[in-house]
Amino acid sequence: MPAPRDYYEILGVSRSASEAEIKSAHRRLARQFHPDLNKESGAAERFNEAQRAYEVLSDKEKRGRYDQFGHAGVDGPEGMGAGATPDGGGFGGFGGAGGGWQQMDPEQMQEIFGDVFGEAFGGARSGARGGARGGRARTRPVAGSDREVEFQIGFAVAAHGGVEQLRLRSGDGSTETIDVRIPAGVGDGSKLRVRGRGETGFHGGPRGDLILTLQVGKHPWFQRDGLDLSVTVPISIAEAALGASVEVPLLKGSVTLKVPAGSASGQRLRVRGKGIVDAKGRSGDLYAVLSIAAPKSLREEDREALRRLGEHLPNPRAGLPWS
Repeated sequence: MPAPRDYYEILGVSRSASEAEIKSAHRRLARQFHPDLNKESGAAERFNEAQRAYEVLSDKEKRGRYDQFGHAGVDGPEGMGAGATPDGGGFGGFGGAGGGWQQMDPEQMQEIFGDVFGEAFGGARSGARGGARGGRARTRPVAGSDREVEFQIGFAVAAHGGVEQLRLRSGDGSTETIDVRIPAGVGDGSKLRVRGRGETGFHGGPRGDLILTLQVGKHPWFQRDGLDLSVTVPISIAEAALGASVEVPLLKGSVTLKVPAGSASGQRLRVRGKGIVDAKGRSGDLYAVLSIAAPKSLREEDREALRRLGEHLPNPRAGLPWS
């Protein structure tokens, strides 16, 4: 007997796929290979494979055992679902037009297929009108469902906007590359809708939409809070005590800031309107966070000079509870 296929491979997702990606992949395959819609040879087997893969990967405990032990962790007596077999063929046969969809939970069936089967759903749940029609699908066009995908983009593209390429993998192993236009100022967790790039419709119905959840990458020195940016700016002891003019980076170019005499570490200097500008023209601010950098080594004469200076400086801990 050939070894069972990898469940992630069956659904066409990576091993780090989110719950939403796994659910979307299962929905796509269920609609593509359900035997009541697809009469090609092998469709029932592909449908059963997708069902078994989803049963395992949508369950946190089962997925954990599968990731650790492979099929042995979920296809044993304790890991298998009711009626399932190690080769994924335990979801029952598909003998007729109504037999296939009856092997799925009615709520799951309704969620995945909507009204593809028309009133057959009503028959499955209530035994009413659907049974009389024999579970046959309507021929009117039915739109495809939406597909949800997490999409990683760079910090600069999220800030300024631009076009990123996204490669989508289908359950049959094929890939589709699309250009996604990213609006300026989008943040981590933002959602974008790409029309007509979701699941294929039925009976000539239009494709659903692609729903992207954006994951914005990190920047080497900027931190972001909404449209505001902050950057840590090291200054010397002398600059902090006497004041200075220092150059601070922007997303594009730089700006010269005046450090007030007597500045302390953690002090924030604000530059209005130099944060991120979004697609509606709203702008954030830039905050330069001062960090006093003490020298690691000093010449003896400099060390002595600081020693003498320290004798005349006020105690910065005076008045504190523990002083």
